[in-house]
Amino acid sequence: MKTTNNKKKIIIVVEMTGTGFSAYARDYAICTTGRTIPELIDNVLESTTLYFEDTKEKITIDNLSLEIDFKQFFQYYKVLNAKYLGQKIGMNPTLISQYVHGRKKPSGQQTNKILDGIHQIGRELTELNLIHRI
Repeated sequence: MKTTNNKKKIIIVVEMTGTGFSAYARDYAICTTGRTIPELIDNVLESTTLYFEDTKEKITIDNLSLEIDFKQFFQYYKVLNAKYLGQKIGMNPTLISQYVHGRKKPSGQQTNKILDGIHQIGRELTELNLIHRI
C-alpha cells in the first residue's frame, strides 16, 4: 500500500451535538460520531480508512485536517478563555470574544495566530507533569 502523504489533506468538519460530536468529510461521503474528541478522531480515521479500503492508499491521521468553528471549540475547551489566550498571543481578549460569539469573523491571519497560540499552550501542557505532595 502506498501512503497518501503527498495527497491533499481530507478536510473533516467537526460539529458539537447534544451527545458529543459528529464529523463529515467535506469532499467525500464519510461521516461518523463520537462522544469525545479523542473518540471522534479514532472514528474519523476508521471511517476514512474504510472509505478508501479499495484503493491502494494508506490513510493516516496526517492525511486528515479536522476543522471546528470558534464558538464550538471554546464551548468544548472551556479551560481556555479569551483573556488568557489574548495575553498569550498578544491579541485583544475582547476581539477574541467577539470571534467566539460570532460577532466578528477573524481573517485567515488572525485565525492562524489564534491557532498557533492554542498549539503553543497544548505543547506546554504536554511537557508538564503534576506531582502530589503529602
